[in-house]
Amino acid sequence: MAGNSARKGAVRKSKKGATVGSGGQRARGLAGKGPTPKATERKGHPAARRAAAAERRSEAPRRRGAPGKNSDAPELLVGRNPVAEALRAAIPATALYVAVGIEADERVTDAIRLAADRGLPILEVSKSEIDRRTGGILHQGIALQVPAFSYDELPDLLDLVASATTTPLLVALDGVTDPRNLGAVIRSAVAFGAQGVILPTRRSAGVTATAWRTSAGTAARLPVAQVTNLVRALRDCQKAGLQVVGLDADGGTTLDQLPYARDPLVIVVGSEGRGLSRLVGETCDLTVSIPMAGQAESLNASVAAAVAMAEVARQRRQAG
Repeated sequence: MAGNSARKGAVRKSKKGATVGSGGQRARGLAGKGPTPKATERKGHPAARRAAAAERRSEAPRRRGAPGKNSDAPELLVGRNPVAEALRAAIPATALYVAVGIEADERVTDAIRLAADRGLPILEVSKSEIDRRTGGILHQGIALQVPAFSYDELPDLLDLVASATTTPLLVALDGVTDPRNLGAVIRSAVAFGAQGVILPTRRSAGVTATAWRTSAGTAARLPVAQVTNLVRALRDCQKAGLQVVGLDADGGTTLDQLPYARDPLVIVVGSEGRGLSRLVGETCDLTVSIPMAGQAESLNASVAAAVAMAEVARQRRQAG
């Protein structure tokens, strides 16, 4: 009753004090929160974690400062011997980095002199700066900046082969991932009169600074074509009139009995451990083995390529 409101004990007491209303909390609780976010946008969702991981992988080359396979970014060749040898071989370069306070020996002095003779910028930077640029690998206080290699298109290479005055010879690499092997193959290809090299873009070494150095600068004189599908590229070579011969330890014909040596030819070299992939082997017109004495089961990929090209060159010379 209203008259009893002043009676002792009539007022309800609470630790929170008197409550008039909800203050709109109930209304806000009933309000919608909008459409459900996509799975890739929901924190903690497996799809969101996968998307974040894919983004990190795609950005990894940029974060490390290393160029991707098809990137136009330059890279660094490091080490006193490699840099001096690369400059002697006159491989393309854009700058020489030398650490401040480096203890110069004959190799460093030669590198600086050769770079100066070519008119290359010689930049004196801190050791930590070279560490940052090289990802912390051993550089001995000196690094040579090499521009990204300019690859040829396969149709352009086949046009070049068609107009060659000598019998065409190309080398294709299947799964050769060591740039030193690639550089050695390029060097041998120039030595034995090949017109070019074919590389797949995936699971293959590219013409990096290391390949440049191993090729002793010959990569500047030989077209190298990159293809997205090696099997398709080999079929294009066959359509252009070239015989495709794969090197295989289980080949039914030995290299010295190669029937196509005097014909337009593509020699396909596989990796040392895996050899030719199945589809590439099936695409070849013939697979041949290199006869060997002793206990060796296989040869290094670049050595096998050099042996094959040398044998083809020998047979062509004999044929006149």
